[in-house]
Amino acid sequence: DCQRAHRKKHKKACKQRVAELKDEQLYSQGHERPEEDFCSICALPIPLPSELHSLFGFCCFKKMCRGCEVAIKKRGMNDCPFCRTPHPTSQAECLAMMRARAEKKDPAAINLLGEKTRCGKLGLQMDFQKAVELWTEAAELGSAKARYNLGVARTMSGDREGSIRFWTEAAMQGHVESRHNLGSIEAQKGNHDRAVKHLMIAVKMGGKDSVESIQRMCMFGLATKEQYAEALKGYQDAVEEMKSHD
Repeated sequence: DCQRAHRKKHKKACKQRVAELKDEQLYSQGHERPEEDFCSICALPIPLPSELHSLFGFCCFKKMCRGCEVAIKKRGMNDCPFCRTPHPTSQAECLAMMRARAEKKDPAAINLLGEKTRCGKLGLQMDFQKAVELWTEAAELGSAKARYNLGVARTMSGDREGSIRFWTEAAMQGHVESRHNLGSIEAQKGNHDRAVKHLMIAVKMGGKDSVESIQRMCMFGLATKEQYAEALKGYQDAVEEMKSHD
């Protein structure tokens, strides 16, 4: 009864408080990259973009960094270092292994199946809608990369709010590219303080593009020299963390 009677008086304050709570959650979560971004052998975060600095087995979908790949080859291992399955020798074998993992509800396999379906690779027919369905399933199973892909799909469909929603979810899981995108969107809106907050989080997880964005903002007086210095140090620390010292 009190809520109904005083709704008009408190409506604006309540909305403001809800927005503040959402921001607290948004900026306090996702400061560490998701488990899928770490090498399964050395347990170090994989340099970004991780697709260029890692590889995985279609058999078990465990990921390893390029450094561990070199070390394994030096030991003469020619099969999967995790499950000892021989490497596939054809696209058909890759697809069969990926589908087998997808049937076991492996989110990484389902996400990748969506990516291959979107591009029509591995002999699959190009099907954007099917790809979205697969990414949705992978996202429900916890894949941050799938949420990022759904955000990209919404952008392609002209649904900017949908993109922001998915990238926000992914960013709160530690997905660096999604966090960078949120920063870029806030910068475009003229919300430079919010933009720097997002970009700084991405920087400290190894986001090089975010460092460059803060540098440009500093050049135009939209970020301070202190913020740029913090970004450089944060990026250097993240890069050092990704180095294997063995």
